[in-house]
Formats: sequence, C-alpha cells, structure tokens
Amino acid sequence: MSLGNTPTEDRPSVGHALAQARIAAGLSVDEVSTSTRVRVPIVQSIEQDDFSRCGGDVYARGHIRTLARAVGLDPEPLIAQYAAEHGTEVVPAPVAPLYSAEKIRSEPRRPNWTAAMVAAIVAVIGFVGYTAFTGNDNGNGAKADPAPPTPSSTATTPTTQTTQGTLPPTPDPTGSAIAAAPPGKVTVKISAEGGVSWVQATDHNGKRLFQGSLKKGDSQTFTDDKKIKLVVGNAGAVQLFVNGKDLGAAGDDGQVVRLTYTPGDPTQG
Repeated sequence: MSLGNTPTEDRPSVGHALAQARIAAGLSVDEVSTSTRVRVPIVQSIEQDDFSRCGGDVYARGHIRTLARAVGLDPEPLIAQYAAEHGTEVVPAPVAPLYSAEKIRSEPRRPNWTAAMVAAIVAVIGFVGYTAFTGNDNGNGAKADPAPPTPSSTATTPTTQTTQGTLPPTPDPTGSAIAAAPPGKVTVKISAEGGVSWVQATDHNGKRLFQGSLKKGDSQTFTDDKKIKLVVGNAGAVQLFVNGKDLGAAGDDGQVVRLTYTPGDPTQG
C-alpha cells in the first residue's frame, strides 16, 4: 500500500516530480540507480510515492535528496513537501554549544621564567669563558686569530641568467589546460557553471568515460583520438570547452542534448 498522501492544489507529489524530472532529463530508472547507487525497486517505489522501502523518514529524505540532485532538481523544496505530506519534521543541523568553541581557544602563554634564568646563566658563563680565553696572549700581545670571514650570500648564490643576460618570461599559470589540446585528438571540458547537470560521456568505441551528476562548480575533461559523445541534462547549466575553444552553454535550462565532437573544429553532431 502506498504511504504517500494525495498532493494538494496543483502541485505534483514528490514521487511524481522526481519521475517527471528524470524523464525530462532523458534518463532511465536503471541509469539513475547506477549513478546514485539507490536500488531500482526503491527508485520505482519513490516515484510512485511509496516510501515504505526506504526504511524510515531519515532514509526517505536522504533518498529524495540524492535522486533530486541526479535529475537536476533542488532537493530542499521536495524534502519540505515530503515532511508536510507525511507529518514529519525537517530537523535542522545541530549547532555546537558556545562553550565548545571557548574550550578550544588557546590560553595566553605565561612567561617561562625557568628557561629565562637558564639562558641568563649560560650567557654569563659564556662571557666569562670568552674573557679568560682572549686574555691569554702568547707574550707578544698577539691574540688568537679571528675566525675567517663568512662568504656573503651574494657570493654563494648562483645567478640564473640566459645567454642574453635576462631571465625568461614566466608562463602564465592561469592559462587553460585545454588551450594546449594535443594535435590529432579531441579534448572536451564540461563545467557545471550554472547548477546541477547529469552527464554521460563515451569515446569512439562506445566505452563509457563518465556517467553521473555534476554539482555546481564541478567539471570533467575527456580526451580521445577520434570522437567524444555527450548526453547532457539541464544543458543550460553547463559550459563547454572543445579543443581549446569556449562554446558557451551546451543548451537551454532543463533541456537534454546529445553532442558529438571530433579532433577538427568544434562541430555539433
């Protein structure tokens, strides 16, 4: 028996919202299960608003959060909706007590008088010994030979110069790594600049190079001799760089696109 309640107003239920987003992203239940490691029967039950397989409210909220991110949805409204429909409470993260922070503050260091006294005694003994040593000359008033001068740091430090006498320019550390894409290969960098996106990348043999969700700020780079094929969900949140060229957004927000790139000029296949 389904544990979900009938959604109010025109808002879809939590399970229906997750199912719609998955279909819009062009993903199957098996693909979502693989990327999230949530078993297929649990994914199917949640999409039918049956949370009995989750093992409790805490696990149900965890599965909702994981599945929402996999299909490009903000999980927090769905978790709040689940709590409202099932009479549970969203528990905020605990805040550490103030006294804990106060405990870890380092106490002001007190002066170490014992160490200071020992240092003073050593200094006095050293001064007396030095005076006694320098007072014993060889009868001609000659003192012990002074220590040889220490070579200056400028004399021992090698000077790095080119044959023209000037230092070579330092490479710009901010240059993009894909700007120097190896010739004869295709290099694709995909970066989730605007939000969460689900991405699948395969090479020319059909071998899967990556499959999963990219959170905002995450990026992945792929290289192949002949071809890189991409499936991108929520394409408007993704920035593409192909063979060193910035192609901008992969598509529109919420759109699922399929792209193919080769070692030549970036062309959409």
